[in-house]
Amino acid sequence: MSHALVLGASRGLGAATAQRLAADGIHVHLLARDLDRLTALVTGIRESGGHADAHAVDATEPEGFDAQLAALADRYPIRRLLINSGGPRPAGFDQLTDTDWHDAGQGTLMVAVRALRAVRPGMVSAGFGRIVVVGSSSVRQPIDGLLLSNVYRAGVLALVKSLTPELMAAGVTINMLSPGRIDTDRVRSLDAARAARTGGDPTDVRAESIRRIPAGRYGTPAEFADAAAFLLSDTASYLTGQSILVDGGLVTALP
Repeated sequence: MSHALVLGASRGLGAATAQRLAADGIHVHLLARDLDRLTALVTGIRESGGHADAHAVDATEPEGFDAQLAALADRYPIRRLLINSGGPRPAGFDQLTDTDWHDAGQGTLMVAVRALRAVRPGMVSAGFGRIVVVGSSSVRQPIDGLLLSNVYRAGVLALVKSLTPELMAAGVTINMLSPGRIDTDRVRSLDAARAARTGGDPTDVRAESIRRIPAGRYGTPAEFADAAAFLLSDTASYLTGQSILVDGGLVTALP
């Protein structure tokens, strides 16, 4: 049985992708801080006939995170990896402290670095692997009020691009898959934060966003998970080093 590691798996995009992979017959190892939510998700997967287990760990605490990743990589043949981390807090330049910048880097760029450091050697040794890093549409078009995400998600994309030649030579693909306005807790909180800044209403903020999306709606976590599952599949063998948007046509900027 193939094994996949999903970070940030307790909710939203991570949870949806874990469920999709399990439905495809993959044994999914779920990592996140919230053990209760992870346990509930694992129970649901197992009741549906899938294989999954939960591991509670805080990705922003390097020592514990590294130890958990190393233990999983040693015990299981992890050949599929979804790197997913919570987005940094919304703020403009003048609102950010050195601590904010440090924490955002640890929570986005360094989470990817640590996960790759743990899992990459096993994939390279086996001559096969699939890696998907969850990004943001900000890697193609910066988002107002999300300066930390704009900066660090672009840094993660640079990491993906830089590792592509070495990994592909070893039979390992790596891609960034970036959501636009997907109906998750994170996006709802961003809508609420924008409404608070502008004195508006979250419903109006959402409606304004939808007017700019050719699909005419927010996407669903399941739609993102379908795209992630393809990139993590055996079939996606000649697709690597790419930055792909799942945004319903929202971003109109050229690559």
